[in-house]
Amino acid sequence: MFLERTSVGLDVHARSVVAVAIDGVTGEVSQARLVPDHGQVTGWLSRLPGPVAVTYEAGPTGFGLSRHLTGLGIRCEVAAPSKLTRPSGDRVKTDARDAMHLARLLRMDEITPVSVPTLEQEAARDLVRAREDCRADLMRARHRTSKLLLRHGIVYFGGAAWTGAHDGWLRREAAPALAPRASRVAFDAEYETVLATKARRDRLDQEITAMARDSEFTAVVDRLCCLRGVSTLTGFALAVEVGDWERFTGATIGSFVGLTPSEFSSGASRSLGPITKTGNGHVRRLLVEAAWHHRARYVAGAELRARWERATPAARVRGDEGNRRLHARWVRFLERRKRSTVANVAIARELSGWCWSLAVLDD
Repeated sequence: MFLERTSVGLDVHARSVVAVAIDGVTGEVSQARLVPDHGQVTGWLSRLPGPVAVTYEAGPTGFGLSRHLTGLGIRCEVAAPSKLTRPSGDRVKTDARDAMHLARLLRMDEITPVSVPTLEQEAARDLVRAREDCRADLMRARHRTSKLLLRHGIVYFGGAAWTGAHDGWLRREAAPALAPRASRVAFDAEYETVLATKARRDRLDQEITAMARDSEFTAVVDRLCCLRGVSTLTGFALAVEVGDWERFTGATIGSFVGLTPSEFSSGASRSLGPITKTGNGHVRRLLVEAAWHHRARYVAGAELRARWERATPAARVRGDEGNRRLHARWVRFLERRKRSTVANVAIARELSGWCWSLAVLDD
């Protein structure tokens, strides 16, 4: 229940903060336009009738204001933007109206808060997302390089691309085959970008691996790595992105990552659509990629057993059960001639539940 006297909604931007406060006793509404300085925001809040509760939407400005206010003993809820209810007939949107709307929702306890990470957790999340961006940059740079060669009729037939053999072919055969000097200069620029981005990705991988071995996430990562397709990098990314696993259950973790089917049902009709793709897209991509590993016949190889050595016996047993179950699900989907992409998303949804069960497992 809302127990504070004054509810405050903040519409926070990079260069301004619009604040609206509603006094629950007198009904008086106060409004101000502030700069995004914690001291000025705190000073304005101190002049309101207390106690005060504050809310603002999660966004690119981060969680610094929430941590500052919480440290001062002021209750601050960071609202999930996708969960905010808005009147369907509301066609006017301004900063002041948004702040007023937040203040009213807070007073009615209609705010769905997000989990505010600690500074250490947010730093680890920055590292993981930097690696994710680097991976995407490397993929784009490789595509530009290969498509430049394709336009000139130069195609590699010696096996898988972007291996050591392919790299040697690019330098010894592909580059000299580009006759126009301008094309050769363009190729050198793109190839240099590939090498520099790959080196940057490798440095980030080393940092993540070192942090996964000695941080607050180490125990969770070791348990998650008992599942096939979940290496140290994937396990650390899952642990960092989800953060507090206790706020979910095995049935709700799938909806958090947008792997549950959308539904359009009314009366006696029930219609299921594609997955919602809401929530954390980073976690969803990792789970979908990891789910493909469960299609092949399940054999606990040397790499998986090495990861098991870092986990507790209970986690190893749980991970083995999950691996067997997920492979059996794949077999049933294939027997029913289910499309592989559809089957893989279903496996990824169940994999999220197995990850949750390992993350909350007591050591």
